[in-house]
This record gives sequence, structure tokens and C-alpha cells, in this order.
Amino acid sequence: VCRLKSSVSFLTRPDRPNLAYHKLKGRNPGIIFLPGFNSNMNGQKAIALEDFCSSLGHAFIRFDYTGCGNSNGNFEECTIGKWRKDVLSILDELTDGPQILVGSSLGGWLMLHAAMARPDKVAALVGVAVAADHLVTTFNRLPIETQKEIEDKGEWKFPTKHNEEGYYTLPYDFIREAENHCVLNSPIPITCPIRLIHGMKDEDVPWKISLQVASRVLSRDVDVILRKGGRHRMSEKEDTKLLVNTVDDLIDKLSTV
Repeated sequence: VCRLKSSVSFLTRPDRPNLAYHKLKGRNPGIIFLPGFNSNMNGQKAIALEDFCSSLGHAFIRFDYTGCGNSNGNFEECTIGKWRKDVLSILDELTDGPQILVGSSLGGWLMLHAAMARPDKVAALVGVAVAADHLVTTFNRLPIETQKEIEDKGEWKFPTKHNEEGYYTLPYDFIREAENHCVLNSPIPITCPIRLIHGMKDEDVPWKISLQVASRVLSRDVDVILRKGGRHRMSEKEDTKLLVNTVDDLIDKLSTV
């Protein structure tokens, strides 16, 4: 599902590429959707959440990371650190009051960083197939000879079913930089409510990562919801309904508090 490009706005930043976004004005808590790797703001989950927020009158933002979708910048030069700064730019420049972050796959990794960096602003988290540390963990599991080969070539052809080539090409430097942002090796200082949804038939990101995140965060208000037939993109109608209902429940919870 796509929205017309005419509805896209741009967050201009003096020192970084401009970010494309779409914003609905409304009441708090606001909802921000963080897409996955090589994805953009026009995905099914983002649109479903926007429609839901529109019907409720809640604020909502979906956006593209640097080098993705309609945002400026070169994808080949991107890093986890740069995308983390993108999320913080959106939070700092475009929102007021408490926000619920909804992160899909790599967006789930980035939402954890945003919650640590902006604890006063991030009121709750919803992860869909959270891919915390996943690229680094996968790389480190490769045979040493393969890792050396990738280092020498300067790039890693990371297998995927989500494009025609059957792989994403990642610069070796991307992996090295990503190591600075791993979160699963120590307690994660996040105390807000967290909901983690994961499909047990996810062939891209193991569902056990959601369990690891749940055990690492300091928050006591954490639910892990496993969909027995769910795949990585969680794009079936019932998956989308579960996501929307989960966000709805958190809005109620925060409003009551």
C-alpha cells in the first residue's frame, strides 16, 4: 500500500541528510513507526497504524531513515549509529509529550536505543520481530575464514528472501560499526512498558531474540507474544490486527496512568 508522494514532508537538518516523513497531528501518546532494514515508511504495518491513529485522533509519524525511501543520503554510507541519530531527530524535532515507538525488525533494535537515550519521552515500546544485535551475531557465527574473506573484499552478501538477488550487500565497515550498538550483552536500562511480538516461523530473525530482549530490559512490564504461524514480516491480516490491538492496549494503559 502506498500513499501519494505529495503527502511527504521533510525534516531539514543542517549537519545531516533531510529525512522524509508523514505526520498526523493528534493527541498523546503519539505513535512513531520505525521500519526495518532496507524498508520504508509505506509498508503495510505503518499504514495500518496510521489509519488506526487517524480513527482515534492520536498523533502518528512514519518516516524513512537516511538513504532509504524518500530521505536524502546514500544507503551505502549508512550505519546503525546514523540511523539511531535519525530516530532521535524525529523524536526531538517533531514530537511533544509521551510517545509509543513501534519498531519492526531492525527498527526494533533502534527503538531500544531511542528509549535508552530519551527515557523521558519514550513512554512504551512495541517490537515486531525485534532484530537486536542480529546482523552482528550472524556475522560472528560465520567461519573465521569467511569473516576474513568478507573483510578482504570489504563487503558481505547477507542472504535474504526479500529481494530478487537473494542477498543484501553490506559494507564490512557497517558490521564493525554496528558492534558499537549491541545491547544483549548486558542489562538494558529501559523501564517503560514493552510488548514484543514475534512469529515462530520467522526465517530471518529468530524469535528467541525477543525472549533475550525481554530478559535483558530492566522493565518489569514486559510481554512477549509469539505467533505460531507468524513469519518475519507479520503481514497477515490477523498479524496486523494483533499489532493494532497491542498498541491500542498500551494507549489505554498510558492514558489511565
